[in-house]
Amino acid sequence: MEGLKKYQAIVNLLKKKDANESDTVTVVTDILQEIFGYDKYTEVTSEYAIRGTYCDLAIITPNTHKIRFLIEIKAVSVVLSDNHIKQTVDYGANAGVSWVILTNAERWMIYKIKFGKPIDKELVYEFNLLNVNEKTVKELEAIHAISKEGQQNAGIDDFYSSIQIKNKYIIGSLLNSEDVHSLIRKTIKKLYDDVKITNEEIADIMVNDIIKREIIDSDESKKAKKEIEKKYKKIEKAKEKDKETTPANSMDKPQTTETRTE
Repeated sequence: MEGLKKYQAIVNLLKKKDANESDTVTVVTDILQEIFGYDKYTEVTSEYAIRGTYCDLAIITPNTHKIRFLIEIKAVSVVLSDNHIKQTVDYGANAGVSWVILTNAERWMIYKIKFGKPIDKELVYEFNLLNVNEKTVKELEAIHAISKEGQQNAGIDDFYSSIQIKNKYIIGSLLNSEDVHSLIRKTIKKLYDDVKITNEEIADIMVNDIIKREIIDSDESKKAKKEIEKKYKKIEKAKEKDKETTPANSMDKPQTTETRTE
């Protein structure tokens, strides 16, 4: 945390003196080394060329020169805008890099680029460096995810998976699932033996009185349902595979006969 506090003070100083972009890039490069753990001489490349333009920084793997992140930096006093986001995402799309970061040293925005038709982007997480402390667990997780140590353990991918799961659409879809309806019905029966309620009635209450329409009807909700269905199918396949590979029980084993000696 000492390194973090040190650079929080430096970023505040940059803001007070209205530092330009060049000075901000210098500080961000130092942050990448002292907070995120990258060697700024071997793992951070400046002015990375992409189709005739230049992205401010690239985080690379020294041996393979594979790009881990592209980082676009604006002056600390600049308010990051949609145009800056588009510029950053375009760099990643043109370079074939899935992960890009837009920052002004204070605000950090982590984007995942989805290479489909058309190319899409997702803001996975953003944090304000000046607000990070030992109690801001999610921000510390994000910092670790994009750090050198995190990258050595697939940190950003695990962090992204966690973000995807811990969202209102996944939780909403699970609440409105047959398994949850059955659990609620059984609990009601246990507590109120004289009350009869069906899964269909519970589903109707969920949809009309409990879960917001945006959770039920949105495209994100449809994606969440598909994701949950895939997980259920994967679990069922694993169960079937276990059945196929489970050794036969003792009833299926050949019987041995004892030889009695007189």
